[in-house]
Amino acid sequence: MIGLLQRVATAWVEVGGDTVGAIDAGLLVLVGIERGDTEARADRLLDRMLGYRVFADAAGKMNRSVREIGGGLLLVPQFTLAADTSKGMRPSFTPAAPPAEGERLFGYLVERAQRQHAPVATGRFGADMRVGLTNDGPVTFWLRVAPTAGN
Repeated sequence: MIGLLQRVATAWVEVGGDTVGAIDAGLLVLVGIERGDTEARADRLLDRMLGYRVFADAAGKMNRSVREIGGGLLLVPQFTLAADTSKGMRPSFTPAAPPAEGERLFGYLVERAQRQHAPVATGRFGADMRVGLTNDGPVTFWLRVAPTAGN
């Protein structure tokens, strides 16, 4: 499972011209779900997202998490993060989870996030979305919870 975290001053998602999710300062996370991903991987990714220290402390060092600052969390499903780009000039989406499984795991991740943090906003799975943001920094990190040996 992949999370592309961007520290933002503000971020929003629109579907069909309507805003479906928005946050002020916090993290916009594009979420890619891969074949074989599980609830355990979603839980681990969420722990990392909420605890990742990307916000400045009093000394200006990145020592505070979104949880510590009470920032927003905007989760946006993006299957293209799971693309295989190693060959040719066209991505392969074979590594991405099938749509039904991706939607189920994205829903699980959102539900768990809402239990552990506020505010949480989301994009809409499978929709043609417009995502807007004011990147703060810019600060962007790619997190991946990879399969463990034997999985």
